[in-house]
Amino acid sequence: MKTQLTLNVTPRTQTGRSASRRVRKANAIPAILYGKHTSPEKLSVDTPEFVRLLKVVSGRAVLIQLQQAGKAEKALSFLQEIQRDPITDKYLHLDLQEVKANELFEIRVPVVTAGESFGVKNQNGVLEMNAHVLRVRCLPKDLPEVINVDVTELKVGETIKVSELKAIAGVEFLDTKGQPIVSCVEPVAEIVQEVAAAATPAEGAAAPAAGAAAPAAGAAAPAAGDAKAAAPAAKAGAAPAAKPAAPAKK
Repeated sequence: MKTQLTLNVTPRTQTGRSASRRVRKANAIPAILYGKHTSPEKLSVDTPEFVRLLKVVSGRAVLIQLQQAGKAEKALSFLQEIQRDPITDKYLHLDLQEVKANELFEIRVPVVTAGESFGVKNQNGVLEMNAHVLRVRCLPKDLPEVINVDVTELKVGETIKVSELKAIAGVEFLDTKGQPIVSCVEPVAEIVQEVAAAATPAEGAAAPAAGAAAPAAGAAAPAAGDAKAAAPAAKAGAAPAAKPAAPAKK
């Protein structure tokens, strides 16, 4: 554990949606502190101060000391969850998890790649992140801010899994050993070209089948011509039947 930050918090007694809206209206964020050995404690955090804290955290796993007025002891915690409004992106609620200096705890730690992959440099490959965070168990003093994954030797078609990570003193990886972390894959454009090239013969083979339907459509033309030939025959038969009627009028 290299970084330890301090955040000022204020206890709050009122609960419910109306109370939370009043807290936000006062430019603060409703929060709650969970402890393994204590009851949940409702707090509020100054919004500008929290925003400054997040900039310092910058995507790392760090512990935060909570400074509360009237309390000499600072609670040690980490950010468990941050809730934000999906439309306005404003902070709605914070979940803080208390930890003890002498107790193991579980936390998600961000994954950071190190080095330039052989597959990217020499095989025109692309790095694909399969896991952006990993779950670990450790003491607060052993908490790594990030988990560095060396991808220097990674070639196209290869994957680094949890089982291949270098051991970190005092840290236990909780994800399954077969969990993929980062892969080196072929560029999507090349894959699309390969699929298109494989599909081209099949499309060419379908052309004669479509052309074979043309004679069938043309075969209907003679049938239409036979119908026209039948018309004169009908006219020729109708003319003699009309002639015998003339003597009957005399």
